[in-house]
Amino acid sequence: MPYLSRAPGPQPHPVPKDARPTHSSGQSFEQLRQECLQGGILFEDADFPADNSSLFYSERPQVPFMWKRPGFWQHSEWLDVVIDDRLPTFRDRLVFLHSAEHNEFWSALLEKAYAKLNGSYEALKGGSAIEAMEDFTGGVAETFLTKQAPANFYEVLEKALQRGSLLGCSLDAQNAAESEARTPAGLIKGHAYTVTAIDQVNFRGQKIELIRVRNPWGQVEWNGSWSDSSAEWLSVGPAEQKRLCHTALDDGEFWMAFKDFKAHFDKVEICNLTPDALEEDAVHKWEVTVHQGSWVRGSTAGGCRNFLDTFWTNPQIKLSLTESDEGQEGCTFLVALMQKDRRKLKRFGADVLTIGYAIYQCPSKDQPLDKDFFRYHASQARSKTFVNLREVSDRFKLPPGEYVVIPSTFEPHQEADFCLRIFSEKKAVTRDLDGHVDIDLPEPPKPTPPGQETEEEQQFRALFERVAGEDMEVTAEELEYILNAVLQKKKNIRFKKLSLISCKNIISLMDTSGNGKLEFGEFTVFWDRLKQWINLFLQFDVDRSGTMSSYELRTALRAAGFRLSSRLLQLVVLRYADEDLQLGFDDFLNCLVRLENASRVFQALSTKNEEVMRLGINEFINLTMNI
Repeated sequence: MPYLSRAPGPQPHPVPKDARPTHSSGQSFEQLRQECLQGGILFEDADFPADNSSLFYSERPQVPFMWKRPGFWQHSEWLDVVIDDRLPTFRDRLVFLHSAEHNEFWSALLEKAYAKLNGSYEALKGGSAIEAMEDFTGGVAETFLTKQAPANFYEVLEKALQRGSLLGCSLDAQNAAESEARTPAGLIKGHAYTVTAIDQVNFRGQKIELIRVRNPWGQVEWNGSWSDSSAEWLSVGPAEQKRLCHTALDDGEFWMAFKDFKAHFDKVEICNLTPDALEEDAVHKWEVTVHQGSWVRGSTAGGCRNFLDTFWTNPQIKLSLTESDEGQEGCTFLVALMQKDRRKLKRFGADVLTIGYAIYQCPSKDQPLDKDFFRYHASQARSKTFVNLREVSDRFKLPPGEYVVIPSTFEPHQEADFCLRIFSEKKAVTRDLDGHVDIDLPEPPKPTPPGQETEEEQQFRALFERVAGEDMEVTAEELEYILNAVLQKKKNIRFKKLSLISCKNIISLMDTSGNGKLEFGEFTVFWDRLKQWINLFLQFDVDRSGTMSSYELRTALRAAGFRLSSRLLQLVVLRYADEDLQLGFDDFLNCLVRLENASRVFQALSTKNEEVMRLGINEFINLTMNI
């Protein structure tokens, strides 16, 4: 199924109360609940049935499961996920997530809703803590390797905790045997820990940086410096210990020196919460903008900068950084690129794509950047790497100014929907550069009076008279005959055949008298236009294949006076390109005629009809291309 982009431009940031219903009935949770209450029935979810199809997509269960009843945010929008309360069990025990208390079911029900959102329980395999943190909070993630962390890493973590961000950390396990293995220092490899606080303490006349970590097991703790019962605490007064909430309990939570933390832990994951998820009285908040988009084969799936011929066709988002951070010369911001629904599509063979992005300084012109720009200009910043993860995110600091963010897959022609989020310390302004439609067509030349015709023009008149016959007008049938006869003789273009409908469209475009035929003057204007279109086709057939690729088409249309939005270009490619994304001259001619017809009709109607004017040329051409 082809991917089509969403409405252009930045989207308003969603909040939980605006959650979009996901049930096939279109009803919200409250509506479905009322329906069950009125009917006196227990809810059974037909969208996520209590059978094997909701458990696995690639295998059969190893044991027979019984479904029993006990007695969210995704892709930058909040979703209202409705489930029934039937849960998979084996021998009267829950099969998947469960609590130590046998009569507590909230976690299993939450897991079921998450499984439904992703298509099955199997689709949740191979998850990560940071994915879950994002999906349950609407936050954005960034990962730091402690051995490669920036010099101000302590300040980064401090600021994240002040903002209410969620922080996780872990020690790498080199193999399966090391997973959950305990180190001599009391830490567990391959285990997800939580960072709960960061602070400083006066110790023997020095400021010592500390960090507090929690083991979700509720036991098994760090046993080195500044651990619960370490000697360092003897030099800290009771008031200071109380301020730091220090206790000597085996509750899984412990302090450690920040330098020891960096030496023992390998990775820190931060989930920065969006403003709508923070408490009302929180002082520090992120500014956030969201863009929904698509990589569509043949139009906006250009691949990374390695593929210069197509890279420039990727979606382009302009980013205006207007205000420096407090007391700083630069603007701090975080860019997060997420590919959507890959877990849900796993059952259909879809894999997680390798994705990333680049950031370029924007020239003064407010137009999409073309191929030549990327040929001669380097990026100002980019994602650390292209990687096959659901989301790629990185933190940057750039001077105030205008920039363009280019999200892409590594390889061209790979299709997916994506969500691009930009978090900034100060307000940033973003907008799509490829959402605008502009038509700039030349006025047709006036025909030369008969007495002033050149010899070539007189020969052309004689040809017209032979084609038109006694009535001196060319019908659609006559135009079909002559165009197919002439164009099929062209050796350097691929041309199949123009249909009668196509020729009627040409006459509709060129017929100024309204009689449904072409008179000599009209035929002359069309013939000149045809020669221009042939020259355009040959000019942008870069590989001299006799065809034009869908990527070459974008440039050719601009040269012909048509600057189309990404969505319109996708429709053009779907309608006129073949499965190899190539267009012959007949396809190119049909495309130009249809676009020009639509633009002329819009110009004529918009002067008389306010509704057409309000609709705008983008949506008007969009409608006509779908007819």
